[in-house]
Amino acid sequence: MWKGRHNGPIHDRFSTAIGSAKPRQVREKHEQFHCRVVSAPDASVYVVGVAHGETRNAFTAAWVMQVSFDPLLLALSINPQHSSYGLLKQSGAFSVNVLKKSQTELAAHFGQPARADKLAATEWTPGRAGSPLLRDALAWFECEVVGEHPAGDHILVLGKVIGGRLLDSEAEPMTYRETGAMDGASALFPEGFGDA
Repeated sequence: MWKGRHNGPIHDRFSTAIGSAKPRQVREKHEQFHCRVVSAPDASVYVVGVAHGETRNAFTAAWVMQVSFDPLLLALSINPQHSSYGLLKQSGAFSVNVLKKSQTELAAHFGQPARADKLAATEWTPGRAGSPLLRDALAWFECEVVGEHPAGDHILVLGKVIGGRLLDSEAEPMTYRETGAMDGASALFPEGFGDA
């Protein structure tokens, strides 16, 4: 299914990712998917993919979390000045690729400023809306934007999960702590709070 750096569209939902297993196997695979992937959005690290037409980008993010079971919703915090925000707004969709513990170089690569060849060094395939799905991720989700809310200098984007796949059931998700000072966030943190 993966042919080089870019492949044709893939249209899997997380329920079809478990194949045609028997009822007990289906339940076990759903439990495995939830334990390893759906519950992963906490202090993990992700590559968020966006696309509109033939323009695509992906960026490293840590502010992603599950906010609902029914429907399954994820929230993404994104700076509206980020070049990817415009693509997300135009397409109404994004992907969330869960990184593995050892993928700090990949996190650093996608943490760089946007440029035309950012996806060239990574094998990926477009999701339903064209958002990049990374072959080497632990797992991915495809999300359809269902709302957004201003949050200080960021925007909280709500995405309804419309597809997903666990790619490596043996891997552990990367934690934000493993990235160290990679994102430079410590320099943006306030020196104090209120009157303190």
